Amino acid sequence: MRPNASGGGVADTGPYFADLSQQLMSDHDVDATVQRICDRAVEVVPAADFCGLTVRQRRGRLVTVAHTDEMALECDRLQYELKQGPCVSSALEDEPFLIRSTGRDQRWPDWGVRVAALGVHSLISVQLSAEVLDPDRDPLGAINLYARRVDTFTAADLERAMVFAAHAGNALATSQLVSSLTEAIESRHLIGIAQGILMTRYQLDEPQAFETLQRYSSNSNVKLREVADQVIQEGGLPASYGDVVAQS
Repeated sequence: MRPNASGGGVADTGPYFADLSQQLMSDHDVDATVQRICDRAVEVVPAADFCGLTVRQRRGRLVTVAHTDEMALECDRLQYELKQGPCVSSALEDEPFLIRSTGRDQRWPDWGVRVAALGVHSLISVQLSAEVLDPDRDPLGAINLYARRVDTFTAADLERAMVFAAHAGNALATSQLVSSLTEAIESRHLIGIAQGILMTRYQLDEPQAFETLQRYSSNSNVKLREVADQVIQEGGLPASYGDVVAQS
């Protein structure tokens, strides 16, 4: 089922978005979630030809993490390269945009001319927020919906895209949170196993075993989880370091 694409509002699409929100949150794998967001976006706004999903990384760096067509990837890439475009503004400034003609829009003249030459003439860009989880959090990124024809999108399309982006942002934030928690739990489990191995092999108590893992991690500049995994795989620390532990 798709939302009403006749140009009306979103009031009559409540059941659709409720079902869609459950779909987006059904998988706690981040990669699966971002691709599902892209795929569903072009269903929510059928006028769109393709979609790209931009996510903010450290220090405001933007990267496209999913797309439905290589053209979306190229249009996004041009924005990052030129440091201008509705996606950049939406992701960093928390503002939605509807562009009726990329070639004539003067807000991003360099980018607009370039994508118009590629045959992309209309665009909706809406920010990915996670207001339900944290109202003060910066946008996670932006959803970019592209169309080949001039004046493709309506104000109703923008409204639908914004409603969808609210659901998508919370799904992505939840997915990232669950992935982080899962990784933390798995790391703790590995570290516990590695501690047991060191305790048995080098006659250490639990605090000494953990301190040994930390010290080796720091000295070798390797993450603690990776050190634990190495100990599990090899049955102990490397011979040269293990000898030092055994003698201490």
